[in-house]
Amino acid sequence: MHMNRRTVLALTAGAALLLAGCTGTRGSAKGADAEAPDDPSKVSGTITVLTVRTDLVQDGTMKKYAAEFNRTYPKVKVEFQALTNYEAEIKIRMNTEDYGDVLLIPGVIEKDDYPKFFASLGTQEERGKKYRFTDFTTVDGKVYGQTPNGVMPGFVYNKRVWREAGITDWPTTPDEFLAGLKAIKAKTDAIPYYTNFAAQWPLTSWTFVNGSVGCDPGATTKLAEGDPWADGSDLRVGDTLLYDIVHEGLAEKDPTTSNWEESKPRTAKGEIATQWLGTWAIIQFQDAARKAGVNPDDIGFMPFPAQVDGTFCATVGPDYNQAVNVHSRHKEAARAWIDWFTDRSGYDRDNLAISPLKDAPMPEVLKPYEDEGVKLIELDDSAGGRVKLIDNESEVGINKPEYRQDLVDLARGARKGSLDDFLAGLGEKWTDTRKNVGD
Repeated sequence: MHMNRRTVLALTAGAALLLAGCTGTRGSAKGADAEAPDDPSKVSGTITVLTVRTDLVQDGTMKKYAAEFNRTYPKVKVEFQALTNYEAEIKIRMNTEDYGDVLLIPGVIEKDDYPKFFASLGTQEERGKKYRFTDFTTVDGKVYGQTPNGVMPGFVYNKRVWREAGITDWPTTPDEFLAGLKAIKAKTDAIPYYTNFAAQWPLTSWTFVNGSVGCDPGATTKLAEGDPWADGSDLRVGDTLLYDIVHEGLAEKDPTTSNWEESKPRTAKGEIATQWLGTWAIIQFQDAARKAGVNPDDIGFMPFPAQVDGTFCATVGPDYNQAVNVHSRHKEAARAWIDWFTDRSGYDRDNLAISPLKDAPMPEVLKPYEDEGVKLIELDDSAGGRVKLIDNESEVGINKPEYRQDLVDLARGARKGSLDDFLAGLGEKWTDTRKNVGD
């Protein structure tokens, strides 16, 4: 499925409890460091790298990266394991010490527990000079993960279909966006919006409107301190738009039969006009266009329809963070892989993604954002651990698909109730839990 970190946090409270009861991964290894090697020629060992990119393992791309890596580190053998249902599979493996040498930090792990499972890559003070997003994996001043690329939420859309509907400028408000979808429905044969309800995980992407609507780097802290669905809040604005899209018949007729893989060529060919996903999806949809024999340049990317002082805003955050297993016998080799893959592999460029290197330019695919003056903001994640704790304890699930599946069902009449009552119920569960969860 080729998902990214920000779309696969579909976790259960039971998973957290599973790991909380684990003894095999806790103990003397806590606090270990994965030091960067001084002499590449002396680094040796076989390391297992876990990944969600089943496609890149199957087509040999990851082997090509490993071959390039071996030009610098000739004595390190890299083996890949691609997990098709990463979150579900890794939570089981992490009840043992055998969860690869390099892995992607799963959403099930509480942030404060990172030192129990992963080796430190260094201090935030030092790594923050070179890399973006270091605070997302920092515990007590040490960094425990490194993303190879950054991601940004937004609408992947077929530019040709929107033009045929008479829309050439990005909508600046939710009402304008809805009007655009209505024009697509009236003037084209395309499905205006596709929820990908059946795949579940794409619905979690709607959480990442948070920060973009209000152009607020402190949006995560607000989740930790208030009601995420208060009037005018980012999540309320986003969830209301999703509800209105479905309620007004602008999405697929039967969301329960939607198909993620099929949605890519269908969007490329113009059978589907729009999906809320992220920058990581652009290359997948363009590849689908090439395979279907249609123009990949028809695939566009637009920000959430909201502006602050006449300016669009978009949040930039990390994809999955690679980490070194605290129990790895080859920490130096594992660290070498992470550093090389981040700095030198070109993985970010190959995927039209945002580089985690602070001095790197934005990818060409985001030139329209630069032309339109879209403001890119990085969210302060210092309260991210508390947000995850509140979310798990309240069982609201802002990073799980169930509540937005319920929202879509409500909008299409498969569930009874009003939108206001639905969002008020979520807010009440959240705030009641927040008051009882310590800092």
